[in-house]
Amino acid sequence: MARQYCGQLGKQDNCQVAVSLSIANVAASLPIAYRLYLPEIWADDAERRRKAKIPDSVAFQTKPAIALEQIRAAQAAGVAPGVVLADAGYGVDGAFRAGLSALGLDYVVGVQPTLSVWRPGEGPLPPEPWRGKGRPTSLMRRSPEHSPISAKALAQELPQDAWQIIGWREGTNTDLNSRFAAVRVRPASRDYKLTEPRAEEWLLIEWPEGDAEPLKYWLSTLPAAASLAKLVSTAKLRWRIERDYQELKQELGLGHYEGRGWRGFHHHASLCIAAYGFLISQRETIPPSAPPETKNRPQSGLPQGYRPRGAPDPTRATRVEFDRHNPKALDRRTQSQPPAMSMLLPDEGSIKSTNL
Repeated sequence: MARQYCGQLGKQDNCQVAVSLSIANVAASLPIAYRLYLPEIWADDAERRRKAKIPDSVAFQTKPAIALEQIRAAQAAGVAPGVVLADAGYGVDGAFRAGLSALGLDYVVGVQPTLSVWRPGEGPLPPEPWRGKGRPTSLMRRSPEHSPISAKALAQELPQDAWQIIGWREGTNTDLNSRFAAVRVRPASRDYKLTEPRAEEWLLIEWPEGDAEPLKYWLSTLPAAASLAKLVSTAKLRWRIERDYQELKQELGLGHYEGRGWRGFHHHASLCIAAYGFLISQRETIPPSAPPETKNRPQSGLPQGYRPRGAPDPTRATRVEFDRHNPKALDRRTQSQPPAMSMLLPDEGSIKSTNL
């Protein structure tokens, strides 16, 4: 427990924060790794560690470092690889993005509007030519006339025809869509310390119509041939994970743990996640919660000449008198007349009127 940023509250407060890794598709998501983030003030306090029974092997790590470790463990365990999605808290970390690329994984991660990028088609200047004196330099360089700009400034420079309205899923009342643009850029953060320019990536920007400035930014290493709709749908898939975490916390009690023990925290989370995994396995087989592949099964064919009961004969004329050459009997089933029911008629004097 420490004063730190809490995503659920949107501000700093005394709370416990976990770093998790989920596998997800359009139908559901499930955490497969979940670890308590240990603030540095806790990691360096021997007395606190003893009371909370924190293992000696656990040292301070940043959240992106923990997430990268979880991804490596998932790869080693044989989890099917996919596109890595993360919010800006992880996407702003260049070492995290470089670590994903080193693992051979594509990503779509949120970034801040202050991210430094080169304009499309531009990059850092090559090393300065050696003049015969001193040690040759091999680092990239910039100049006052040739410098990177922020992602927000680049978004504001884009022409009007660079923006498109893209929808990504059905909402509660209507389809969700917004205005997006995507350009190929090179991230420029501290590239003057590199000997080669960074590879080009997608910079995806969301700027809803009517807003004064862009709303969200993402960096992505999806292929250069990826469509704008593909970039948007992949970036917005994080909604599924956030929605499922809301259910985990509110319906299954993931966020209800109030202890301060390392083992108790992870035992509580393991039980909640296991229960949620069971519910997902049951829900996916029951329409309308089943995925589209389940709901859109092919319908069995009807026999040739089938006509629903009560439907008119298509070969008959609309009026009986017009069927003079080939009249057909009415398509009615023969029904037996019910037998007459005997009734006892009361005497007239025995009939009484009752007002209700």
